[in-house]
Amino acid sequence: MTRLRVPHPRRAAFVLTVLLAAGATGCGIGTTGPVRAGAPASGVQRPGDGASTVRLYFAGPYGTRPVTRSTDGPLVPQQALDLLLDGPTPAERERGLTTHVEPEVAGRLTATTGDGTVDVVVPVEVSSGELDVSAVNQLVCTAAHAEVPGGRPAGEVDVRIHENGTRSTSPWTLRCGAGGNATPVTG
Repeated sequence: MTRLRVPHPRRAAFVLTVLLAAGATGCGIGTTGPVRAGAPASGVQRPGDGASTVRLYFAGPYGTRPVTRSTDGPLVPQQALDLLLDGPTPAERERGLTTHVEPEVAGRLTATTGDGTVDVVVPVEVSSGELDVSAVNQLVCTAAHAEVPGGRPAGEVDVRIHENGTRSTSPWTLRCGAGGNATPVTG
C-alpha cells in the first residue's frame, strides 16, 4: 500500500507565500514615490457653447458644501440667491444636501452689488438667531461666488448683511472663507 504524503501546514503556507511574492514582484512595475503630474485639468469652453456655471452653497452633513450648476450665462448675486432659495435639486438632496435658509426669507431677500461688494437685505433679525449660522454661510458664500463688479476673487468680496428688511448703516460685513464659512471682516 502506497502512502500519500501530506505536506506540513507550515511548509505549505511558506511555499504559498513564496509563490505569491514571486508573482507580485515579477509584474515589472517598480516601486516609486509620488510623481508630480502638473496642474489640475483646465480648459476653454467650446466656441459658441455659451454655458456658464454658478456656485451655490447648501448645508451638508459635514458643514456648508458648494454645488456647481450650469447656467446660460453669469448670474448676479440676486439671481444666484434666488436659485439657492429654490433649494437643492433631487440629486443634491440624495447627496445629503439641504438648506437652512427658511422659506419665509424667499421673495423677501434682496441683493444689490457695488465694486467688490454685495448688500443682502434679509427680512429677519440675524443677531437674535432668526437666521441660522448655516443659513448665513449659505447666503454669504453664494452671493460672493456670483458675478460681482470689481473682479475680486470670491474670498475678497465683502457681503454686507442687513437685518429686518431694511438697509442699515451698520450691516454685518462678512466674507466667504475657504471652507464655505462666513467670516467677519475686521478693521
